[in-house]
Amino acid sequence: MNVTCPRPWADFPEAAAREVLGVLTDIDDTLTTDGAITADALAGLAQLKAAGLPVVAITGRPMGWSLPFVRPLAQGGWPLDAIVAENGAVALFRDADTLHTEYAQDDATRTRHAARLREVAARVLREVPGATLAQDSAGRVTDIAIDHSEFAHLSAPQIDAVVAIMADEGMNASVSSIHINGWFGAHNKLSGARWIVQRLFGQPLLASRWVYVGDSTNDQLMFGHFPLSVGVANLMRFADALTVWPAYLTAGERGAGFAEVVRRLVPR
Repeated sequence: MNVTCPRPWADFPEAAAREVLGVLTDIDDTLTTDGAITADALAGLAQLKAAGLPVVAITGRPMGWSLPFVRPLAQGGWPLDAIVAENGAVALFRDADTLHTEYAQDDATRTRHAARLREVAARVLREVPGATLAQDSAGRVTDIAIDHSEFAHLSAPQIDAVVAIMADEGMNASVSSIHINGWFGAHNKLSGARWIVQRLFGQPLLASRWVYVGDSTNDQLMFGHFPLSVGVANLMRFADALTVWPAYLTAGERGAGFAEVVRRLVPR
């Protein structure tokens, strides 16, 4: 589905909202604003959980960065059923008091890729002036991330140069609102979503009844797959670069936009 004119999320039919089975969501600039989850977005997660709608975050952030957010609520965790990190490579979820970490690739594959990841990172830093590793790189186990908008700034030509190097090295490359991620393997956000829904709920991911919420060009695969895809309003920052649009667009940006999605799904 290639939607060039998203409908306002306020137009989402109430009858369709009652048929939704769960929510998949990006994190950065979708749940968060200026790097932190907003109170309204956090309250929205709690409302979804109370309504019996599971929520899974699908992010390019690393495993190490994601761990605190799947802790129990009493320990500062978020009311999520799981986080799929590193663009589909790692799943983090709790079973009662036990935290589980599972990988899309086996140990031998991850070990083999680790040396190649370091080599590509060194090449990017050597060949693209101004390129720096993302500050969350220490927590990454299956990919590399170059900062373009979180704590550093890269121009569009610099971003393109990083992506070109990753592609030349045989990597998948994805540009989020803050990072350029590169990895080896067939996994992606969609495969990660399918994997975690089957793993947690014992059934295939039924795209027509799950909502996906995102904010950037790296959400286009998900926008194209989910008929109930939603972009928060700051997605328009990337309007010139989008080829696949979500079905709906919120009026609010970032965390406020996510809270807007929740209000439609869980009316008071």
